[in-house]
Amino acid sequence: MKPIFADDAAIKVAAKLLSQGRLVAFPTETVYGLGADASNPIAIKRIFQAKGRPSDHPLIVHISSIDNLSDWALNIPDTAIKLANHFWPGPLAIILNKKPEVPLEVTGGQNTVGLRMPDHPVALQLLSVFGGGIAAPSANRFCRISPTQAAHVEEELGSTVDMILDGGVCGVGVESTIVDLSGDVAKLLRPGHITRQEIEAVLQEELRIAESQVQPNLSDVRAPGMMSVHYAPLTVAMLCPYDRLDDIIKLLCLQNKTIGLLAYQYNPPENRGLHLLCMPEQAESYAQTLYASLRDLDSRELDIILIEQPPETQAWYAINDRLGKATTLAWPNH
Repeated sequence: MKPIFADDAAIKVAAKLLSQGRLVAFPTETVYGLGADASNPIAIKRIFQAKGRPSDHPLIVHISSIDNLSDWALNIPDTAIKLANHFWPGPLAIILNKKPEVPLEVTGGQNTVGLRMPDHPVALQLLSVFGGGIAAPSANRFCRISPTQAAHVEEELGSTVDMILDGGVCGVGVESTIVDLSGDVAKLLRPGHITRQEIEAVLQEELRIAESQVQPNLSDVRAPGMMSVHYAPLTVAMLCPYDRLDDIIKLLCLQNKTIGLLAYQYNPPENRGLHLLCMPEQAESYAQTLYASLRDLDSRELDIILIEQPPETQAWYAINDRLGKATTLAWPNH
């Protein structure tokens, strides 16, 4: 399926397709989503089939207004209203107790539902024209690199999607922050562009980090992106500290490995023959280009992709979370 420029006419067609139970990929400020009518269980099942995603993994429902919270959630706490008023539209998903009529296909069989209002003109116009909630995980194969351009969706999903709306490159580049407000204590389930400190400043309370984020497992997937391996290239990838890169590259070169490198500050000698991509030094710019850069190296049929460890500060928390899940090897400390 070729992407179509997201003008008014295309968005009207996309809304009609959604109302027919079809799949539409569309841009948000974070990544491209694979959308279906969130009230249609048959359409929701098509998302899981297209992605190869386990049916017990919940989806986030995108809505067009804070007023729509009550269409999907019960017992909405004041904390949810505070966060929505402060951060929506924006890259924050809130987990709440679902209304009985919300399909369990959307929630992965759980009694909670994830909701967010995206900050992208195409997404908001599509939601407005469609007139309902759109369930939309990232528009890629399960656990693979999320798409930040329409062409990425075409590469990943091809004809399994009925329409791809092209709204340009996603501005944030990593998935939304997810906060669970369904219980007595607010929990951070997935870090993102909106930081834990920003959320705590609005709530005026500590945001607990969910245990399943620290050590995820299949039996405790409360929200998208909580698998220990996720956002991953097909090529083996390794996260490497700056001071060990010389040794690692020398060893791999002796083994005649073809190497890709996402560099943060490291400048390799010119004769190394690396497939080198130099990443931005600012966290926001790094996040915007991360997935496209990983896709670039993944397409080159390399033996391994090395990723230089960026700073381990709060500004880089979401990026390091994604890099930790995208890399399947770790360099030993001895």
